[in-house]
Amino acid sequence: MPEIWFPHLGIEIEQLSRTAFSIFGQDIYWYGIFIGLGVICGVLLVMHEAKRTGQNPDSYLDFAIYALIFAVIGARLYYVLFSWDFYSQNPEKIFAIREGGLAIYGGIIGGVLTAIIYCKVKRMDFWKMADTAAPSLILGQVMGRWGNFFNKEAFGGYTDNLFAMRYQLSQVRTSDVTPDILQHLVTVNGVDYIQVHPTFFYESAWNACIFVILLILQRKKKFDGQVCAVYFFGYALGRVWIEGLRTDQLLIGGIPVSQALSAILILASVGLYIYRRKKEAV
Repeated sequence: MPEIWFPHLGIEIEQLSRTAFSIFGQDIYWYGIFIGLGVICGVLLVMHEAKRTGQNPDSYLDFAIYALIFAVIGARLYYVLFSWDFYSQNPEKIFAIREGGLAIYGGIIGGVLTAIIYCKVKRMDFWKMADTAAPSLILGQVMGRWGNFFNKEAFGGYTDNLFAMRYQLSQVRTSDVTPDILQHLVTVNGVDYIQVHPTFFYESAWNACIFVILLILQRKKKFDGQVCAVYFFGYALGRVWIEGLRTDQLLIGGIPVSQALSAILILASVGLYIYRRKKEAV
């Protein structure tokens, strides 16, 4: 029986390992490969855009090195902070990044703070940099979500829609399987399957649409900060919906942290758009 199954699309995947290959006994995971590809493609794209707009591409290459380091640190800190009940009891796991546990919002926060400091040191225009880098950032997010697919994680609750995805129950983390999912367990030839929303796909597809919009907007923008504001608005708008479907939410006081942050970011991005437009007009 297949490990992964899209029954309404007629797609069956017999076996899908999270390990791509091994080097000297060290497993290399697909998740890391997709993240790496996202970084490489993002850097190439941002350097191309910098050159097109008369900026120094090398400045963005230097920034990418710093941003990657602090984005990973931010992504891990965010995840650990909002999973503190577990990590307070298992402090040795805090630095076990290879076991999973990176939150994209933490990475974005780390990257933005790095950009602010970098621009001050290099005397660059932060908003121009943000507009130049925004499509590269969301392109990395488009690619990175497919790492979740290989890890068999970041899925939603039960659904029977066109994109419904089945995972073998034995292949997923029990902590991600809700009672509602178990109530709709599907057994085929003695193999138990959960049938869920492929939220990794929803987010990747949504981000791909935002990516195209940002590429078009880069060539038609009226003021610095416009592309950045649209990026935050578009990403947060999709995330506030998709996060509500997921079963592996980071919670604080029973509230999904990333969903609440997305709602705040939607309002903040609208305010940023209006502020930057008015400032440009002045």
